[in-house]
Amino acid sequence: MAEKPEKSVLLDIKDLRIEGYSDEKWIEIVHGVSLTLRRGEVLGLIGESGAGKSTIGLAAMGYARDGCRISGGSVEFDGMELTTSTEAELRVLRGSRIAYVAQSAAASFNPAHTLIEQHVEAPLHYRMRKRTEAQEDAMELYERLRLPNPQEIGFRYPHQVSGGQLQRAMTAMAMACRPDLIIFDEPTTALDVTTQIEVLAAIRDIVDQFDTAAIYITHDLAVVAQMADKIKVLLKGDEVEESSTIEMLEHPKEEYTRSLWAVRSFKRPQKARPGGDAVPVVSVQHVDAAYGQTKVLDDVSFDIHAGMTVAVVGESGSGKSTTARCITGLLPPTAGKILFNGEELPPSYRNRTKDQLRQAQMIYQMADTALNPKVKIHEIIGRPAQFYSGLSGAALKARVDELLDLIELEPSQYYNRYPPELSGGQKQRIGIARALAADPTFIICDEVTSALDQLVAEGILKLLDKLQRELDLAYMFITHDLATVRAIADEVVVMRRGKVVEQGPKDEMFTPPHHPYTDLLLSSVPEMDPNWLSTVLEERGVDNVGEAANI
Repeated sequence: MAEKPEKSVLLDIKDLRIEGYSDEKWIEIVHGVSLTLRRGEVLGLIGESGAGKSTIGLAAMGYARDGCRISGGSVEFDGMELTTSTEAELRVLRGSRIAYVAQSAAASFNPAHTLIEQHVEAPLHYRMRKRTEAQEDAMELYERLRLPNPQEIGFRYPHQVSGGQLQRAMTAMAMACRPDLIIFDEPTTALDVTTQIEVLAAIRDIVDQFDTAAIYITHDLAVVAQMADKIKVLLKGDEVEESSTIEMLEHPKEEYTRSLWAVRSFKRPQKARPGGDAVPVVSVQHVDAAYGQTKVLDDVSFDIHAGMTVAVVGESGSGKSTTARCITGLLPPTAGKILFNGEELPPSYRNRTKDQLRQAQMIYQMADTALNPKVKIHEIIGRPAQFYSGLSGAALKARVDELLDLIELEPSQYYNRYPPELSGGQKQRIGIARALAADPTFIICDEVTSALDQLVAEGILKLLDKLQRELDLAYMFITHDLATVRAIADEVVVMRRGKVVEQGPKDEMFTPPHHPYTDLLLSSVPEMDPNWLSTVLEERGVDNVGEAANI
């Protein structure tokens, strides 16, 4: 990216110190971090889970989450000291001049209100626009962010759009008041690679067009390379180093930074499908499905054998998660059938036996929304064991301890904890243990590493591989991350608009020639080159990136 001319300072953070309350005492978790951000400039904050990225991003709004407090230093926004400002003064800034785009759109929207109702709330509150004008502006932003049917999608509820679409709607909502500063907290984590390109391009365009400054928090180094003018690396609340993006990519000074730059190393050997008359654990045969009158799956077929991993890939809305819903019986197919170990399953989960329900379990993408924050870990893991196996008392405790050992968490340390006391990677391990508690033979892994930084994600993949080998599990791995596919899959199913466009063994799928859509997915994986996004947009037509995805 071309260097931008130096502009006036918008945000100046000096010697920021933040404490967290734990074990009945305050412990410092951010240790004297400083940063300067000018108008129209983008700063990338990177580091592994627990580095303090989101905590610092929130502090840039003068905010500390529950259980934390700003204990020292200065946060000055456009000449206003936020650490000594009143809540009333801060409320005027937040949402109008400073906006925040959270990592989990599903947890951020109110499910009882339409997208556009929530979008226009801030412009109306700050009397920036009348309702009709705010709605028209929302539709314009939806179009800019490549949302389908931009004139209509805002009148849907959050549960009526895909995860990727919801993330883009939240980005549009943050831009509603044209803020001076936006904190983007992992805004493309939940997006497939083709959608990610469109969103990154739109964010970059709006930042440039409106001279908006941004803090871009991410664990995806290739993404931050496209977005940031400069990068600050963090580790456990400490500054590691900061420099321009190009300098950081080409000449990282510290060993820790160089370790982040390393390519994911884990890649297990590909297993061949068993020959002869081996019966698949799961066989999806010519399945159609619909939401109301809208057909969303069209003649979907694939098999998953014991001990094997089938990765299902495709952009947002391609039908990946809908196929999983059909397999679990949450969405009965309108045609076709699902076989389990050669026997046809009732279309609806309501008509399946307890044992049929037990055999197929699911690990969800966002552990934050999948785990009840007010229920202890032993109860979360123990409930499936209680329900499916009838365990209680000492036998149930022994099973929970065994499962905690399996996911490599010490039972004595985690048995009585609550989910908010765990890191993202630890919460995802609890999700895995809960699925295992039913003693299944088949597990659907729905984007289970997308919200995790590179180092933690690799640990989860290694754990899933170990469990598969030990328990002979079959996995359906829903993902948009092709690096994850390369690491763990045996076979790949590519979906687009509800149809399977290509499938086969992983090595064959990554070897040309490809189906044009598979080729599009492969060419949309960001590279550690600051010019990569500009080059891709130029190749596909800068003004037609949305159309470029419609091969």
